[in-house]
Amino acid sequence: MSHAAESQHPSGGRHGRHGHRHLLETAGLGAADAYRILDAAETFFEVSRRPMRKVPTLRGKTVINMFFEASTRTRTSFELAGKRLSADVINFSGSASSTTKGETLRDTIATMEAMNPDVLVIRHSASGAPHHATHYTRAAVVNAGDGTHEHPTQALLDAFTMRRHKKELRGLRVAICGDVVHSRVARSNIHLLRTLGADVCIAGPRTLLPSGPEWLGVPAYDRVEPALEGADVAMMLRIQRERLTGALLPSMREYSRTFGLNPRRLALCKPDCLVMHPGPMNRGVEIDPEVADGAQSAILDQVEAGVAVRMAVLWQLAAEPHEPLPG
Repeated sequence: MSHAAESQHPSGGRHGRHGHRHLLETAGLGAADAYRILDAAETFFEVSRRPMRKVPTLRGKTVINMFFEASTRTRTSFELAGKRLSADVINFSGSASSTTKGETLRDTIATMEAMNPDVLVIRHSASGAPHHATHYTRAAVVNAGDGTHEHPTQALLDAFTMRRHKKELRGLRVAICGDVVHSRVARSNIHLLRTLGADVCIAGPRTLLPSGPEWLGVPAYDRVEPALEGADVAMMLRIQRERLTGALLPSMREYSRTFGLNPRRLALCKPDCLVMHPGPMNRGVEIDPEVADGAQSAILDQVEAGVAVRMAVLWQLAAEPHEPLPG
């Protein structure tokens, strides 16, 4: 999937259905591979809406979800995805593991490897941790968010949501606004959406924008209004208070007043603009409750899409080559 996904365990390891072992980032993920996941996710989206939501696709496979950072949406959707594919799913919490006793990530991965898993899903506060893990396991590794680096399945579910609403990704104007400098979601979305032909820009306070006039090749604005002008999609990012120092923002109230998405600013976008947010939201800060719960909001659609997209990713990486899509 990712070009960075080819690192080999000393004893080798199985490749996925299309020659890729891991999903570590969207940088370098080709359009064909991305659309293969999105197309498969359409099938799994329908599976998730059936009265019987379980399929035997990964029966006998083992998926270990290793979350060293707090998570609600990502952890739960990966768990559901694995179970709906009939895999054996083990949930591993860093706060309840031997890492709290000083065990290194390498030794933790080696311990999991000894249990012969097929997929390790890893979320970690350190950028590059999932890449590091690939050297110590034969399992496929999925990056579920690493530091401020990337969150590839979030970008894929965002693209899936946009495509279901807008039919076509090419040519869409997507404004990504907020705490961009700390956002792995922004980075993954920019890589993926540009690959799929969307026109992306970013906006936020100067203290929360990456350095350089154009970051990853996209226009950057220190005011939200020019970014939202004529946008097809307005994606608001969470203010990551845990990563902020006092000097970066004067106050949450001031941020809401100058950068929050409210009905007045939403009116700058196209009339059918889609409102998105990766969650968790700071209601009344980066997004007004009236907008978050309004007719143009696709925030809960993103959550539903997350299960289908993660089912598609697990299928791509762990299903046997002869295993067809269900239905």
